[in-house]
Amino acid sequence: MRWDDFRSSKNVEDRRGQGGGGGFRMPGGKGKLGIGTIIVVGLVGWALGINPALLIGGLEALNSTGGSSYQQSQPQPQQAGSGTPTDRAGRFAAAVLAQTEDVWADIFRGEGKTYQDPRLVLFTGSTRSACGGAQSAMGPFYCPLDQKVYLDLGFFQEMKNRFNAPGDFAAAYVIAHEVGHHVQNITGILPRVQQAQKQASSKAEANAISVRTELMADCLAGVWAHHADARYKVLEEGDVEQALNAASAIGDDRLQKQAQGFAVPDSFTHGTSQQRMTWFMRGLKSGSMQQCNSFKEPI
Repeated sequence: MRWDDFRSSKNVEDRRGQGGGGGFRMPGGKGKLGIGTIIVVGLVGWALGINPALLIGGLEALNSTGGSSYQQSQPQPQQAGSGTPTDRAGRFAAAVLAQTEDVWADIFRGEGKTYQDPRLVLFTGSTRSACGGAQSAMGPFYCPLDQKVYLDLGFFQEMKNRFNAPGDFAAAYVIAHEVGHHVQNITGILPRVQQAQKQASSKAEANAISVRTELMADCLAGVWAHHADARYKVLEEGDVEQALNAASAIGDDRLQKQAQGFAVPDSFTHGTSQQRMTWFMRGLKSGSMQQCNSFKEPI
């Protein structure tokens, strides 16, 4: 992936090396999770979607125990360092974020709308978000309350080592997926999803809603890649295969089979490997947000 001659986004908060913002607590507040447990959670769902707590306690458990939810106020996050990152990994993340800003600004402008840039928080270990605490082992996530993507750049090494999904474009796909959640948020899709999950009659139904939300974000990541390549010529030989390999590696069915030897479809929250690849390619080929409506299309 070609990126090192592109501009860096100014919407990056670099909290790396600033120390932890508190460990992630189980719903109910009884102690912090062990690092081993957190890693298992991260393996089951790298893209924690919106709020990492959902994978651990579930939406109903969060509401019933007084744990963090999107509507509840949370402690303010620590202050970030100023200035554009100077290390390669930080510059890469800032460059990818800048490309998403430019692409989505153009797409929104074409529809007579104004795109609101998200912010990217880089951290190590743990930090705080408006949606609660975050641990690096839990993977990247988007918090709609503060409109920020949270990312420990060490996750990309985990992708290479644990998921066998290396490469710059695979990492860019992760960032673009989380920015896809931001697009869902500012277009009003995410609030409707949250309401639908609250009204779901069962955990399986709530999970099915989550799957469609995540597949839409995969598709929106593909839309970004389509326009980024048309505008910046970012794609190099093997890049699409990198992204598809990453999408396949983090499918619910594959992760569950690796973890426990079998898959439980009703517990899926992000979609199967095939679904994730299909929806990413749908966005990449079409370059159209309208092709990403996973709530009206068969998945």
